[in-house]
Amino acid sequence: MKITNVKSFVSADGHFFVKVETDAGIYGVGEGGLRRRALALAEVVRSFEPFLIGADPFRIEHLWQVMFRGGFFPGGVVQSAAVSAVDIALWDIKGKALNVPVYELLGGRTRDKVVCYPHNGGGSIDAIIESCRQTYEAGWKFVRWSVVDHSDSGGTFEPRRAIQNTLKQVEAVRQALGDDLEILIDVHTRLDPADSLDFCNKVAQYNPFFIEDPLRAENPASLRRLRQQTSVPLAVGEQFDSKWAFREVIEEDLMDYCRVDVCIAGAV
Repeated sequence: MKITNVKSFVSADGHFFVKVETDAGIYGVGEGGLRRRALALAEVVRSFEPFLIGADPFRIEHLWQVMFRGGFFPGGVVQSAAVSAVDIALWDIKGKALNVPVYELLGGRTRDKVVCYPHNGGGSIDAIIESCRQTYEAGWKFVRWSVVDHSDSGGTFEPRRAIQNTLKQVEAVRQALGDDLEILIDVHTRLDPADSLDFCNKVAQYNPFFIEDPLRAENPASLRRLRQQTSVPLAVGEQFDSKWAFREVIEEDLMDYCRVDVCIAGAV
């Protein structure tokens, strides 16, 4: 089997997909995770074509190395997301060709079910309580929403106001729905280190399951300082663009939950 074509697609809302075709009539589909960089991903995938077309799609690790290392200079998050899309498509081809789920090729199933969480929302406290109540009554154990400033500030995010608003929301949801509900709060990297530390320490009294992406990913030293000064569980990794980005954070126990985005971090 040989790869005959690699096609890129950008959806109307900016999502990026790759279709890898073969001479056996089997094709694979993969996704790159940078929605606002879809055209850049398409160009990177186009640069992979001379190495991919004519290649054996079963040689997934070899092709990963060619795409990731073949350009000599590190490509950063855009390259990693493009590699992710192609890599996922290649695994899709292999699973189809062997007529097995991809998880069987990766060592087999380890769990019969996994814990998931939905997204909640609402501008007012009453609205977020109602959203979480509906989720809880539908059988979900977790609720999740983002740190958002709902003021009339003309679209400008005000960190201090957002912190106070979110603390009030968390307190209200905890009081309304009790201690059995697990609360996840996504900072979405919108707070600087000082404000993030302030929020983490103040929200700790409400026993959140984790605080997601409390800081930007560029400076691990900031995460290290945050980890040293708060006991709140931290979930990070969505912005990490390779397995190497996770190494320091894992080895130094700087996070409690590893949020790998396979569509960004180089896929499988």
